Amino acid sequence: MVLLTLASAILCISAHGQATQKISPIKFDPELAQKLGADEHGMKTYVLAVLKTGKARIEDKNKINNLQTAHLKNIIRLSEEGKLVLAGPFLDGGNSRGLYVFDVRTIEEAKKLTETDPAIRSGIFEFELYLWYGSAALPELTTIHMKIQKKSIVE
Repeated sequence: MVLLTLASAILCISAHGQATQKISPIKFDPELAQKLGADEHGMKTYVLAVLKTGKARIEDKNKINNLQTAHLKNIIRLSEEGKLVLAGPFLDGGNSRGLYVFDVRTIEEAKKLTETDPAIRSGIFEFELYLWYGSAALPELTTIHMKIQKKSIVE
């Protein structure tokens, strides 16, 4: 249900953005499409990881802070390696805590990458993985993000 709602929201936001921006016709760029692994619709397969509240309970504030920092550094590392194209927390405070979008083709590869997260290894987060079909342009977000980020999330 969360994924269906998330997918609907992404489609609505994308459609709204396209409807409100004045976009001049852009010529198809076959080299960019190939570089990004796009199909004829400009799409490709990713793997979503939905992070959920885990069973571990940690009371030590220093340990929690250290795990959070390690969690964020792992996100940055995976992004720099080109494996993670989107990540962020859910803000509703529910059992679903955050989302990763991996630029990989298989659940197995995403599972290995997700398990590198110290917060997951500690048990404070668990995860569910889903194959997802989305815009092949997602890997370009990191470049744009770096241009608008004033401060790192780990500073």
